[in-house]
Amino acid sequence: MSRNTAKEEQYLTRVADSIVRQRLRSAPAVLLEGARACGKTTTARLFAASEVLLERRLAAVSLASIASLPVLDGAVPRLVDEWQVVPDIWDIVRRECDKRGLPGQFILTGSADPPTDIKQHSGVGRVARVQMRPLSLFESGLSTGAVSLRALFEGVECSAPTPSAEFGDVVDAICRGGWPLCHNLNPDDAQDFVSDYLTELTQTEVPAVDGSKRDPYRLGRLFNSLSRNISTEATIRTLSADTGGSRPLDPRTADSYLSALRRLFIVEDMPAWSPKLRSRSRLRRAPKRQLADPSLAVAALGADRKRLLANPETLGFLFESLCVRDLRVYCGAQRAELNHYRDNTGLEVDTIIWKRNGEWIAAEIKLGGRSAVDAAAASLIKLRDRIDTTAVGELRRLLVITATGFAYERTDGVSVTPITSLGP
Repeated sequence: MSRNTAKEEQYLTRVADSIVRQRLRSAPAVLLEGARACGKTTTARLFAASEVLLERRLAAVSLASIASLPVLDGAVPRLVDEWQVVPDIWDIVRRECDKRGLPGQFILTGSADPPTDIKQHSGVGRVARVQMRPLSLFESGLSTGAVSLRALFEGVECSAPTPSAEFGDVVDAICRGGWPLCHNLNPDDAQDFVSDYLTELTQTEVPAVDGSKRDPYRLGRLFNSLSRNISTEATIRTLSADTGGSRPLDPRTADSYLSALRRLFIVEDMPAWSPKLRSRSRLRRAPKRQLADPSLAVAALGADRKRLLANPETLGFLFESLCVRDLRVYCGAQRAELNHYRDNTGLEVDTIIWKRNGEWIAAEIKLGGRSAVDAAAASLIKLRDRIDTTAVGELRRLLVITATGFAYERTDGVSVTPITSLGP
């Protein structure tokens, strides 16, 4: 992976870099948001000419008093780090953007989605939102990027030699996660970091996000349930019942906990795709449960490389979560979205990558093995024949994503690539 030495000697180039650079040319302010420790501030500092780090003690200061402070004074772009600590700053930035009338004035970072009352004061036309996620395998250097998502949409042949990464490296990447602070750690040490992250999340971050009292023990039980059901369509009731113990969580409590985790960008469920079908099949609407990074589920389950290798079913779900994380990162550069498909006949496809112009790619995710790839290809072909493309848009690729191996085109028109060759 190439490194940018302009401001940070050890900076790992991020896919979001080009997006931030582009948005600074067109918008007065750019909001970088995402889970804590995913690298937002480090990326923002690459572009910022000055910065202010907000402190919680300012949250008690009145709006009028904050407006009189020189918070926004400084060379531009000016970084306002963790803006949600002082929610009133949103309106101040918004008004200052109107006053200056120039692009590239501010970069805001936030580890929590703003409350509903803040959202009502729209930043449309002033604040461009860019979501950051933990490092993808391409950004961390484990993927060669020889097969790009852009090229797949453009119809370029899918072909690449076997990358140097091995199956065990992918399992280690699931355990280590995409946290920049863990980039050079071994998986066991990285899991210590992630376990501490979860403790801080349940005891401090979730209660602080909306000021509501939360039970860390019950929240931890829900997170364990969510981790056991990662990459599935588990309902709120299923998650509540799966928390175990003599008194399962009330579904309403579970839903409020999940809402707080979404605001912290920890839970990011994948919605169902709703195309027009040629057949009489009926679409299922349930989202797939996903986390910001699969390492969170590994920590919640108390697993490690050895246990995952001994449980291929769990490893398969976590591998799917890893691929979804990476695809979401790559989608950001293509202005694309990620959905999944399921209908009442039992036909499932793990991911649908679709662009604004209607073009789409259907992708199945499998750890590997000829029989698994054959079954995935059959599902993709069945989906292709079921979708009314005159109403949806042009199908650009049927794709099977594996853990390792080489990238190639099958004779049935299905492309195959390992995640360790995929990039933006």
